[in-house]
Amino acid sequence: MNLSLHFTLAELTITDHREFDNTPDEKSLENLKRLAIFLEEVKTLLNGRAVMITSGYRSAPVNAAVGSKEKSQHRVGCAADFRIPGITPDEIVRRIVASDLKYDQVIREFDTWTHISIPTIEWTTPRLNALIIDRTGTRPFV
Repeated sequence: MNLSLHFTLAELTITDHREFDNTPDEKSLENLKRLAIFLEEVKTLLNGRAVMITSGYRSAPVNAAVGSKEKSQHRVGCAADFRIPGITPDEIVRRIVASDLKYDQVIREFDTWTHISIPTIEWTTPRLNALIIDRTGTRPFV
């Protein structure tokens, strides 16, 4: 099922933990559609490069299995982790921060992937948080 031109439900519910059901509820599915449309904007910003989703929606069992917090935006279909071949996570975050995209959070995680989210409630103002998470902890992206 396509959620947008380039992103599918299968991509945004991918998990290595296939032993758990990772089917989004109705509200999470609506959020995933909003997220897919936002990811189209990210793709355009990055010159149409392939956006390889490594994690999107996470059911409670999947979220627990990956060791994430229950309040993670992944739980409600408002966040995705991704890589773009040939562009470092640091460069991706820099370009997103310098853009006019209305992200809620963008995070360079372990200098391996980029996390991006949209507001959990559609009409709220995005926080525009830019962070780094690595072995030393969490800090602002500067």
